Amino acid sequence: MIKAVSTCWSSLPVANGTCPADADVVIIGGGIIGVSTAYFLSRKGISVTLCEKGHIAGEQSSRNWGWVRKQGRAPEELPMMIRSAEIWRELGAEIGDEIGFQQGGCIYLAKTEKDMARFGHWIEDADAHDLDTRLLEAGELDPIVQCRPGDWCGGMYTPSDGRAEPHTAVPAIARAAKKHGATILTACAVRGIETSGGKVTSIVTERGNIKTNTLVCAAGAWSSLFCRLYDINLPQLTVRNTVARTAPAASITSGEAWCAPVAIRRRRDDGYTVAHGSASEHFVDGNSFRNFAKFFPAMLQEIGAIRVRPRNALLHDLNAALQWSADEVSPFERMRVLNPPPSTTILREMRRNLDRYFPALKDSPFVETWAGMIDVTPDVKPVISACDEIPGFYIATGFSGHGFGIGPGAGEAVAKLVSNADPGVDLSPFRLSRFSDGSKLELGPTI
Repeated sequence: MIKAVSTCWSSLPVANGTCPADADVVIIGGGIIGVSTAYFLSRKGISVTLCEKGHIAGEQSSRNWGWVRKQGRAPEELPMMIRSAEIWRELGAEIGDEIGFQQGGCIYLAKTEKDMARFGHWIEDADAHDLDTRLLEAGELDPIVQCRPGDWCGGMYTPSDGRAEPHTAVPAIARAAKKHGATILTACAVRGIETSGGKVTSIVTERGNIKTNTLVCAAGAWSSLFCRLYDINLPQLTVRNTVARTAPAASITSGEAWCAPVAIRRRRDDGYTVAHGSASEHFVDGNSFRNFAKFFPAMLQEIGAIRVRPRNALLHDLNAALQWSADEVSPFERMRVLNPPPSTTILREMRRNLDRYFPALKDSPFVETWAGMIDVTPDVKPVISACDEIPGFYIATGFSGHGFGIGPGAGEAVAKLVSNADPGVDLSPFRLSRFSDGSKLELGPTI
């Protein structure tokens, strides 16, 4: 069995590159947001160093479903996602590397008329942005996705949506950033920030200090832990999502298809990435209690989809430490790669649901399984924001499972934000202060 996806994280991280004395911008995190930000900064000739504690794309950025979709996005995210889709279409040719991008369309299947009504409501957002999204009746589904007849009353379809291969795309973007002059450091954890007059002046890594006036925290599930060191309240919880890939199989869709029991995405290797359409797991820890009030509305919206589990010892370091000094080993060094095991229960459900709803894939075995930890905010939307408490410190995290597709667009916006250029999209809905300034939080879609 070839572990094609897990090659991103299965080996021990190697400390590559030389830690520079200074940089215009330092980025924490080698996921899709971090490497995309580094890519767009380096293209502008801005000196940027990216510090990753483990592997590039070693955590959620290589473990996600690989969907590049506008469909179903929160209205606030749509302009950035539309821009991201434009970038994805040209990115492979632009960087001269393999990212596996194809436009194969995205379909959500409707079990009931209530589902169709919900999809119809989102079409209003699609129409406002001139998207090609449309509703399909049951008889129109078969050319788009071959599923068991009689199960669905229709669906919502966006032909221009696409897909890419996360475990190849993210390292490819990192390589492109490096070609443009970015310094990409792996096995290099950032332990802390040094300030003067309250402003960022340098960062402390396990391999030395880097003078800088600008720091971007794109650390995914680790972001709130880093922020708490400086009394910055970033409300963030994590959920485990279990994923599998099949052996090469019959072509039943050219893109991705979602329904509550199971979600599939055609892969470049002619297999499918498979996930449960509505089951993730949250492991209770101290962070759960600290953020309970903020997350309660989202938990109500997703009741039944988020399965609450007891504290997990493997994940304890993610939220255990509250304080450490810059001259000691940090939690980020103690857990180089957050590598949760997949849920055997959810894998069984995925297999059963795949066989039932997409019978043409019944004989296609799972040849690799894995899990990732998704970082989620109370309104299921990202934080892309300057941090008022520490001038020069920016946060780009909390993409709530929607980060891969929007990653290049978000990275471009962050690069413009930190270089005092017009981001090109309205970032005010993603400000950190929305969680503390009394703003009414509107929950975004969770798919």
